[in-house]
Amino acid sequence: MATKLTPAARTESLIEALPFIQQFRGQTFVIKYGGSAMEDEQQVERLLRDVVFLEAVGINPVIVHGGGKAISAKMRAAGITPRFVNGLRVTDEVSVRIVQETLDDEINPAIVASIHEHGGKAVGLSGRTVFVSRKLPPQRVEDGTEADIGFVGEAVAVNDAAVLDAVKREIVPVISPIGATADGQVLNINADVAAAALAAGLKAQKLIFVSDVPGIMRNPAQKDSLIPSVTAEQIAGLIREKVIDGGMIPKVESAVRALEKGVGKIHLVGGQVPHCLLLEIFTNSGIGTEITL
Repeated sequence: MATKLTPAARTESLIEALPFIQQFRGQTFVIKYGGSAMEDEQQVERLLRDVVFLEAVGINPVIVHGGGKAISAKMRAAGITPRFVNGLRVTDEVSVRIVQETLDDEINPAIVASIHEHGGKAVGLSGRTVFVSRKLPPQRVEDGTEADIGFVGEAVAVNDAAVLDAVKREIVPVISPIGATADGQVLNINADVAAAALAAGLKAQKLIFVSDVPGIMRNPAQKDSLIPSVTAEQIAGLIREKVIDGGMIPKVESAVRALEKGVGKIHLVGGQVPHCLLLEIFTNSGIGTEITL
């Protein structure tokens, strides 16, 4: 049931948002969208309405989407057990085809169609045309050995022409997190890492991670342990203390690199909160964790 607000409360919400709208008009926000926030239809609808709202008030949203749960389900159906090393998906030759098909042929068009349904304009772009990539080396694991994670890469350059063209035409670019090497080999890229590379390439004002978790939690079992603000310098300590671990490590490490390359601010928010983007961007208190230099 929708919350009923008095006319005065509605007016105050609009007035609170006004200085943020004025400040960010014309700025680019890269939004990484993934996790269970992509599984619930109501959460998807609310988030994409937020994206359409951002575009309507003159902000330039750019989406990099994930799709990990759908990919894992497709892999299991093909008889492949999903495995992760240091938060990165182990991707063999069969798996990389599943990754590409799931992201480019299913998830990406569905997001574009939903934005259109909510009155916005969007265009789907395969990450193969955006991210120039190289294969990651074997990853060192806790026992000191190294593990080959297969066709997994990182973005070494960004072809931003199509992205900038869409932004100029007030169309939301929706980009899958895959890349291609100079010789055309498709590589799976962690979506957080891809979003950070794109944000750095675009010199975005904000990079916003929307996922299952509300932000960086001192203790995930305690809902009131959210860390509202943290500096890049403090991140390394939180990783050593294992406050940040697993899949959060590539997320925050890529965030720090993006800050160092000119991105204005990083936000981590939980997609389960209705209209999480609007609450984080257009209110004084926000709802998630912000990372600054």
